Amino acid sequence: MASLLEWAKSTFRRAPSPHIRFPATGFETINASRILDEERFEDFKKGRYYPVNIGDVFSSKYQVIGKLGFGMTSTVWLARDLAGHQYVTLKVYTRNEASQEEFQVYKYLSQGNPSHPGYPHVRTALDIFTIPRPGGNHHCLVQKPMWESFRDLLYRHPSHRFTENLLRFGLIQVFLALDYLHTECKLVHTDIKADNILQEIEDKSILESFMNSEMENPSPRKFVRGVPVYASRRLELPKTFGRAVLSDFGSAVQGDERRNHDAQPNFFKSPEVMLKADWSYPIDIWNVGLM
Repeated sequence: MASLLEWAKSTFRRAPSPHIRFPATGFETINASRILDEERFEDFKKGRYYPVNIGDVFSSKYQVIGKLGFGMTSTVWLARDLAGHQYVTLKVYTRNEASQEEFQVYKYLSQGNPSHPGYPHVRTALDIFTIPRPGGNHHCLVQKPMWESFRDLLYRHPSHRFTENLLRFGLIQVFLALDYLHTECKLVHTDIKADNILQEIEDKSILESFMNSEMENPSPRKFVRGVPVYASRRLELPKTFGRAVLSDFGSAVQGDERRNHDAQPNFFKSPEVMLKADWSYPIDIWNVGLM
């Protein structure tokens, strides 16, 4: 019976989507004197960023559609999972070891109870893989696409303020995420701020619109010593917002170990951290209270 079910699954499984052909012309070439995105960072000058191109396919199934953003240790891209027939984000790390600690945290996140009410409000990993490259490999994190952060929403919303319902339910969901993080994963986030609280995408049409925009108006770009640097493209403002999701676990630590080192954003430091006393899970609650 089991073999029959496996045969049925393999027979009716959808074939992978074909590769998308992106325009090779028609884009703006940015002037060499203009510093663009990650080009401003020292790691770019040292060649530590992976030279991602729109249209690249990684791990035999993730095709890059466009650039969503960048940071000091990574670039972030919208991609299409050709095998899974869904959109994903790829976080491609610079060539260093900093990402190893974050990947370990994602393992802890996946070991918790998925039926916990806070689980859907924590951004977990769908996949982790490595891009080989001479001189050092690059780790890559695959996740569900999210809309922008609470901070971005505040600036992009026409009223420049949160509605009472959005704020109320958003905070409830953040506390559910923290309960999952603290009780199931035994982790302290240590870096809770509006930038790290994302909105789940319910309106999938904004992802289709992103891809259509890339096809019709290819992203501006420049080439630095042959390395492409793309301008980031923003997602449209959705008609409705989904759940609040806690993200960015690069500073997370295990909460059951004794700690008194410096932590938290400067404006949100708890008394324990400022006094260099032992601290643990409660500092995350303090963060939310001051946010």
